[in-house]
Amino acid sequence: MTATLTAWSVRRYGAPDMLAPVSRPIPTPGPGEVLIRIRASAVSRADGMMRAGTPRFARLFLGLRRPRQNLVGTCLSGDVVAVGDSVTRFAVGDAVFGEAGLSFGANASHICLSKNAVLMPKPASLSHEEAAVMCDGPLTSLNFLREVAELRAGQKVLILGASGSLGSAAVQIAAVMGAEVTGTCSARNAGMVAALGAGRVIDYMTEDFTAGSDRYDVIYDTLGVSSFAEAKGSLVRSGRYVCPVLGLGILGAMVRTAIAGTRKARFSATGMLKPDVLRLMLGTLIELADDGKLAPVIDRVYPLANLVEAHVHVETGHKRGNVVVV
Repeated sequence: MTATLTAWSVRRYGAPDMLAPVSRPIPTPGPGEVLIRIRASAVSRADGMMRAGTPRFARLFLGLRRPRQNLVGTCLSGDVVAVGDSVTRFAVGDAVFGEAGLSFGANASHICLSKNAVLMPKPASLSHEEAAVMCDGPLTSLNFLREVAELRAGQKVLILGASGSLGSAAVQIAAVMGAEVTGTCSARNAGMVAALGAGRVIDYMTEDFTAGSDRYDVIYDTLGVSSFAEAKGSLVRSGRYVCPVLGLGILGAMVRTAIAGTRKARFSATGMLKPDVLRLMLGTLIELADDGKLAPVIDRVYPLANLVEAHVHVETGHKRGNVVVV
């Protein structure tokens, strides 16, 4: 009897109840491929946006009426169970973590990835649950803070959405970089954000950062809850507003500020960077984790069979850190 894997499919864009479990034959890794038994995978805000097909112009890349790749999930951690010819970076039994990229399919029991994919040995300092989210919040935030915003030691950074997946990683990374960190979150998460490294925490329910007198070198809007136009007055003369949530607003602001003005709006599609670039960034994050300077925050862990419930929780907008399925 053919061995099968369990995965989750979304056959048309919509709410979490569009997700459905599917069974498929476990693939045999071809030349240059690695078969992984997935131990944990992330359920991120970006995964929910892909499932829903938002923003709508993203469907030009994902599929106009339905997803071209109908399996869901991008970030994972697990064990190598088989390798194809010419694979030397990994061997059977290796613990690994990485991402499936635009092929998706990480919310599953098994996956086949190229040996050249964004795939790394899992460090002993991280559990499978923690490693599974490293390619979401930590990787994106490192790219945005270090490369896109060009944050430097001694500069002031404001992190909007500091208690989420990207935000909780960004607070830790910015603190390690030597920046003066301010984060926004709800009152119930203020203690956590401060413990992660924020010198000041703003309760967004009672205080509008744009009404204050503080000025920042970098404003990192992890959730797309503000805009360059709204945040501009809170930037220093050479300040940068960066946001990983793709939309017409950030794209328009990028074009306008590239032409004129000293304050800049910037965006980057982190997941579209070349695998060798992303692996180097993951190497940096592994060093931080090994040194005890970065610890992914895990909010909830669900069984893989409860993926719909996990998506529903993410869509509430009230998660602390990351959501994982195992």
